[in-house]
Amino acid sequence: MTAPISGPISGPISAVVFDVGRVLVQWDLRCLFAKLIDDRHELDWFLANVVTEEWHFQHDAGRPLAEMVPERIAEFPAYARHIEAYATRFNETVPGVVPGSIALVEALHAAHVPLYAITNFGDEFWDQFRPTMPVFDCFRDIVVSGVEKVAKPDPAIYALAAERFGHAPGAMLFIDDNAANIAAARDCGWQVHHFSGAACLAEDLRGRGLIG
Repeated sequence: MTAPISGPISGPISAVVFDVGRVLVQWDLRCLFAKLIDDRHELDWFLANVVTEEWHFQHDAGRPLAEMVPERIAEFPAYARHIEAYATRFNETVPGVVPGSIALVEALHAAHVPLYAITNFGDEFWDQFRPTMPVFDCFRDIVVSGVEKVAKPDPAIYALAAERFGHAPGAMLFIDDNAANIAAARDCGWQVHHFSGAACLAEDLRGRGLIG
């Protein structure tokens, strides 16, 4: 296993900032569309050409579903039902939590470490998803890209978060599974942990004295 790319421990941490997808919860478009497309080769083609992660990212960046969905249906009319399901059944793309991560959030919260999040998440999907995760009640603030219409790794989202959270970037530990997001945060002066699993994160948090 490749070790996570984390910044050096360069000073005390006053707050911990999590990504959401693939750090706290699993996310995979296949989990929904495997229910709708039986043939594996057709499913692979659909996810590579119709409802792709790259296309989905437009909603993360603030583009409304009311524009995206009709446009995509016009392009792929044979898959109209599937594209509509993307808009109405998004929570089915989140099959569960990432093993061990929620326990770390709870441990940090119990230790009175201020918790925040920066997530690339469409605003309409966030409205559907947020009520399913009571653990977010532990977070003091969450910057959602689709609400702000700016997404990681744009440096602007890190500047916005630092202003909102009220902590200096160098005093916050940012945790994300995406190398580009980690590099951008590090360039903005944040301390970082490139997430590869809860066990490595727990070791880093203990090394920083944030949990026992």
